[in-house]
Amino acid sequence: MCRHLAWLGAPRTLAQLLLEPEHGLLRQSWAPRRQAHGTVNADGWGVGWYGPARPEPARWRSARPLWAEASLASVAPHVASGCVLAAVRSASAGMPGDESACAPFARGRALLSHNGVVDRAVLPAAAWPRAESVCDSAVLAAHLLDAPDALGERVAAVGAADPGARLNVLLTDGGRLLATAWGDTLSVLQTADGVALASEPFDDDPAWRDVPDRTLVTATPASVELTAL
Repeated sequence: MCRHLAWLGAPRTLAQLLLEPEHGLLRQSWAPRRQAHGTVNADGWGVGWYGPARPEPARWRSARPLWAEASLASVAPHVASGCVLAAVRSASAGMPGDESACAPFARGRALLSHNGVVDRAVLPAAAWPRAESVCDSAVLAAHLLDAPDALGERVAAVGAADPGARLNVLLTDGGRLLATAWGDTLSVLQTADGVALASEPFDDDPAWRDVPDRTLVTATPASVELTAL
């Protein structure tokens, strides 16, 4: 299992989103509060963000624990974006441990993170050549990135084929956030300057709301829509 978050709204630095919150991804890498599967997320991390120089997002991924990434603390305060997607990883047994297996996965303008587990045997064979890694999350990402607008339908179909799957997904194209809650926790926070989605709240703001299981979330900086799956 993993932990992930996405932000869409006024620009925030990577430090503000990943490192500075009391219960942010840095702390969740070693002491998550709501993680039911696994105890630490020490098998890598990644972050993707959008900047003005080019349409495709930038990514920084590593197979090291987030707390061991010494350079991040000096770089993160200097990188700001209005759309960020980040994750810390707890690898499933038997899955590869290199950085290509760490979210976010990318295609064109899209970024995707998967928090959960899925039987790769239920995923279409056509997804494998486009996957960044042979790990379950990467193959799932390749399948879902084929049709981002059909995220809810594809997640529901995969869940029907693998009833034991946990399919919490975050997806963004830089202008909107899509997410599914399927088998694990997901929370949403609307603020005056944007919206955050996260596996678990990164602070104790009472405005955080839990997303019901089997739900698709569609969010812009000004609105959040929940659709039952």
